[in-house]
Amino acid sequence: MIHEMSREECLRVLAGARLARLACAYENQPYIVPAYFAYHAPPGGDACLYGFTTAGQKVEWMRANPLVCVEVDEFVSFDQWVSVIAFGRYEELPDVPGRNRERLLAHELLQQARAMWWETAGAVRNRHEPSIPIFYVVRINQVTGRKAISSAVPAPPERKLNWMRRLLRRLCGGSSK
Repeated sequence: MIHEMSREECLRVLAGARLARLACAYENQPYIVPAYFAYHAPPGGDACLYGFTTAGQKVEWMRANPLVCVEVDEFVSFDQWVSVIAFGRYEELPDVPGRNRERLLAHELLQQARAMWWETAGAVRNRHEPSIPIFYVVRINQVTGRKAISSAVPAPPERKLNWMRRLLRRLCGGSSK
């Protein structure tokens, strides 16, 4: 069965995840990339995701349109999975007085969350151009999530196989029988 998740459940999934998919859009063209995040929700404060990258297409697009979403999923099997989408606003954390505190918090949280947290930021770069480090935050204003929970009695393997065959036929435009 598929269940709608509460805000608290969604935030717990985000807090436990490190790798997510960051989606942005520019001039009606969507763009999605994998990204590492560190979740933070101070007492009495709003939940947010901290990230690190270098200048490139996604940064240009998020500067032009700061509305983004982040997707996290956990997949065990076709009947046991979780998917959460966080909608929010991209905001850079420049290395300037007045922003250092949050920038240092981002650095600290990313370092605690994952060794070599910076590695995806420079994955594909021209060695002749300098990489400009960018810390940023996605301030979450809405989350939604769903989870599939398998029934207490597992279906026989042939029943699962038949279900998948029917689904594939439907998706491919064939008969559902």
